[in-house]
Amino acid sequence: MATIKLILVDNHTLVRAGFRSLVEDLADIEVIGEADNGRTALHLVETLKPHLVLMDIAMPAMNGLEATARIVHDFPQVRVLIVSMHANEEYVYQALRSGALGYLLKDSGIEELELAIRALARGETYLSPAVSKYVVTDYVRRLGEEGNPLDQITPRQREILQLIAEGKSTKEIAELLYISTKTVETHRTQLMDRLDIHDIAGLVRYAIRVGLVLLD
Repeated sequence: MATIKLILVDNHTLVRAGFRSLVEDLADIEVIGEADNGRTALHLVETLKPHLVLMDIAMPAMNGLEATARIVHDFPQVRVLIVSMHANEEYVYQALRSGALGYLLKDSGIEELELAIRALARGETYLSPAVSKYVVTDYVRRLGEEGNPLDQITPRQREILQLIAEGKSTKEIAELLYISTKTVETHRTQLMDRLDIHDIAGLVRYAIRVGLVLLD
């Protein structure tokens, strides 16, 4: 069997170290990179070309759901396994909508971690048993009933919306994204017009509601 190459993405150093230690004990699975936010993860996927990404959800700068959507769109051959502490169906639903093929709870055992990694490497899906029985039926129902509320804004606008919700200033956003402050202001104005939300507090509430920013 060819070696499964993966990247670990979590903003907690000790969590990444723990996963690396567990994965390195598994045959034919290799950690080839680590990232502490979604934006760095995108860069690593482009340069290292892994088979699989183990992705946390709640991270600064770019969260795991947004990073997953970007990876799935730009690198369709790469599979994403969300690894999260949240068993709530809504988190799982949003992960699936973002394009993740699997959802694993952080309190899972090493055997389940290996099952999930190998399932995704084969192109299959994997959901932790603790969440799967509640999620699949609801997910299918929702697909037929509603669209993704984030579909109405562009990927760049989603990125800026998350940074606004994290309390970043216009100047800070411009520096992070290597764009001008005027461009940031234009995107913010377009966001407000498109979402019909006309104050920063409203944008923050919207970002939390649709999962761009997660409350601990």
